[in-house]
Amino acid sequence: MTKKIEAIIREERLEAVKAALTEIGIVGLNITPVRGRGRDGGITIQTRNGAYMVDMIPKVQINIVLSDDNVEATIDAICNASATGSSGDGVIFVLPVDDVIRISTGERGRAAITYQGDIDQMRQRQKA
Repeated sequence: MTKKIEAIIREERLEAVKAALTEIGIVGLNITPVRGRGRDGGITIQTRNGAYMVDMIPKVQINIVLSDDNVEATIDAICNASATGSSGDGVIFVLPVDDVIRISTGERGRAAITYQGDIDQMRQRQKA
């Protein structure tokens, strides 16, 4: 089975998260700038002219499609690299993926999400 992880994190934690994902062998991912708000409903910024509310905070969304075997390791890597201990660190969604098709080769399923040197190949080498 295949899953999709959608992680919405602080912009300033992106490089740390990418490094953590690379370290565990996550090769393919997409990154999109997003704006949103969570439980806090935004932040209040105090200036000389008074306070104002920013209710749509800039964040980064990371999308990763991977096999079920790699979901927990990926979640751990994202959480460990993105956590600051403060409200607004982000959220992770895990969704089922019915199928994956690599357009250039026509590969489907797990073969379409396998990359040279990725987490699956690293695990196979460790078992051998």
